[in-house]
Amino acid sequence: MNMKYSNPFFVLTTIATVLFSAFVPTIIRIGFSFHEEEGCHIHTGKPRARDVEVVPIVDAVGPESFAFDPFDEGPFTGVSNGRIIKWQENERRWIDFAATSPQSRSGCDGPHDHDRTEHICGRPLGLRFNENTGDLYIADAYMGLLVVGPEGGLANRISTRVQEVPFRFTNALDIDQNSGEIYFTDSSTQYQRRNFISVILSGDKTGRLMKYDPETQQVTILLNNLSFPNGVALSEDGNFVVFAETTTCNILKYWLKTSKAGTVEVIATMPGFPDNIKRSPRGGFWVGIHSKRTSFFEWVVSNNWIGNLVLKLPINVMRVHSILSKFGEKSGMGVRLSEKGEILELFVFEDESGKRVESISEVFERKDGKLWIGSINMGFAGLVNA
Repeated sequence: MNMKYSNPFFVLTTIATVLFSAFVPTIIRIGFSFHEEEGCHIHTGKPRARDVEVVPIVDAVGPESFAFDPFDEGPFTGVSNGRIIKWQENERRWIDFAATSPQSRSGCDGPHDHDRTEHICGRPLGLRFNENTGDLYIADAYMGLLVVGPEGGLANRISTRVQEVPFRFTNALDIDQNSGEIYFTDSSTQYQRRNFISVILSGDKTGRLMKYDPETQQVTILLNNLSFPNGVALSEDGNFVVFAETTTCNILKYWLKTSKAGTVEVIATMPGFPDNIKRSPRGGFWVGIHSKRTSFFEWVVSNNWIGNLVLKLPINVMRVHSILSKFGEKSGMGVRLSEKGEILELFVFEDESGKRVESISEVFERKDGKLWIGSINMGFAGLVNA
């Protein structure tokens, strides 16, 4: 190893700088601009604040994504203890609906650090109902692609690998309601969700966009060599899917039909790390932004040796990131994009005390204008009334 890398001061400075500056929002007032890149659009502006009603979740955190069943009941969401829960509006409470792991619930439930057990208990992320059958399809970070019937219970595994390569970090999905085909992402073949910071630090490009055909029960790889592919959503006409690359902060469009079928293009670069994507009933797509990106981050990504150096050190990178993130500004937001990638709306979300909702994973818009706000680590779901 180069002598300067063995210097303790250099090592500690590198750790603090990389983990804080690159992946923790800086303590500045919200307001940003980003520059045009190939295939991207310029937007300069300041997000508007929206008041959020807090809908508490008991003994778990991280309502990552939302789905409503064919009877418009819900939302349903997956949380940190491996359960999928359902919101009962008339009773104003969550009830258990399904679980993604057959593991005994005795070691999974209850108020403890679920990060330590999620690889055993499951961590459901993307959710979507087949509106024709009432089945709920689930992308679980550890258990793969699953399905559970309208009555709930233990979900059944559909697929856990493709071309003999296991899913390592199954993330998001959407369904073509006409064909039943499922489009989903596997964020990395090297790192699991509980080490998601390593996916970014290492410059990992093993992510995949895939399709599951329920008729043939086969999985097809549509794109590979992706940098942390995350949220995915099908266009209204079914001609393309859009998906997020968290590491690059890009939103990409993959064409399924028309003369462009099989091609991919970048349509926007986000002002922060994008997570889930959901189609808006008013047109376009909502993108959940986990946190702002910084100019230092651009430098880190273009110099992978920095991140790989940190990963070789005898430290728990996720733990350090978790501690440092408590000191940064909460800069998660929701962005609505047009199908061409133009930014139509930007929101930050605040509770009644003025505290900003952090680590936003998803914005799910209902036809009545209400917005359900997801997060990877908050102990509640957010609800914004129209």
